[in-house]
Amino acid sequence: MIHLGKRVLSLLFHSPPRGPAPHIPLFSLHRLSSTTKPVAATASPFAAEDYLVANCGLSRAQAVKASKKISHLKSPSRPDAVLAFLAGLGFSTAEVATVVAGDPCFLCSDVKTNLGPRIVELSDLGLSRAEIARFVLISQSSFRRSTLRPKLEFWLSVFGSLEGLLQVLKVNNSLLNVDLETVAKPNMEFLQRCGISAADFPYKYMSRMLTRSPKHLEEALERVDEFGISRSSWVFPHALALFAILSREKLTRNLRMLEKFGWSKDDVALAISRTPQLLGLTEEKFRKNFEFLVGEVGLEIPYIARRPVLMLCSLEHRLLPRHCLINFLKARGLLNAKCGFYFIAVMGNEKFLQKFVSPYEESVQGLTAAFASSCNGKPSGSSFAGLLRK
Repeated sequence: MIHLGKRVLSLLFHSPPRGPAPHIPLFSLHRLSSTTKPVAATASPFAAEDYLVANCGLSRAQAVKASKKISHLKSPSRPDAVLAFLAGLGFSTAEVATVVAGDPCFLCSDVKTNLGPRIVELSDLGLSRAEIARFVLISQSSFRRSTLRPKLEFWLSVFGSLEGLLQVLKVNNSLLNVDLETVAKPNMEFLQRCGISAADFPYKYMSRMLTRSPKHLEEALERVDEFGISRSSWVFPHALALFAILSREKLTRNLRMLEKFGWSKDDVALAISRTPQLLGLTEEKFRKNFEFLVGEVGLEIPYIARRPVLMLCSLEHRLLPRHCLINFLKARGLLNAKCGFYFIAVMGNEKFLQKFVSPYEESVQGLTAAFASSCNGKPSGSSFAGLLRK
């Protein structure tokens, strides 16, 4: 135990600092490496809320909420030791506040028997002091768990690097709380059988798939099969990810939403088999896009069902500005060729400018600026109406 304490102290205080330390007093090395002795009773009880504001940088509102988790403490001795521990890692006052606000119980940890061993484990895995500090800041409560090392080793092997893992933990730090034997490993094996690897998706989606129950993933695969999506199709991994991430209730609700707007079962099946992300839309976005495509552009449901990516486009920044521009060019007699709206909507920005904006700039001064303004969220109709009056 004495050897462990010395290693912790060496890692905390004898490594190059990662940045300016906060204005937190560094307590004696003896205090961190020896058993904390009972504190004699004082006349004033430990005021958790005031301590959190004065010593941890929390706002009063944050302190009120966090104090409930540490109200059982009778003295500041353990929180003081934890703050010294964080200062030894080079934490700023703002970073201390982030950790404590996110996990108030961190202040209740024993530096010698809990936090110290975690530091040694991370160091043995090859992490530098700066990397350890980043990990503590992101993982928070997971850092305090005795099962940290085997889980960290497993996830490092999945995501390939500490940087990759940290990116995942920023959006889903529950990853380190998942049971490896009953959830994580079975899910990895399942995805591998489906021909899917961690590199196939952005980390945030993969992490959510891996933390679902194995039964949920099996049910997601059944839903993919129901829509007739071939496992050799490029759509398959995206469909499986969507059905795995969304709850069955949300999927069912969104399917009913499509039917409510007049889509037939065949239209729904066709659209989902081509763009499963359609089921992830909010009803508001679906309604706005659908009403625009049908009411303003004049498209019919079967046309949209065969080209469902139209429903994923931004109405304000893509569909509406481009529709207004094409109508403007036609009104000025500058564009006679018929162009399918799908072709117009999905064309890359640079190519669209080259084909429908740049050739007409000399004929209509200010066209480029008007179109750019409309794409930035300003009313498209008014932008082009002003040009029409010239």
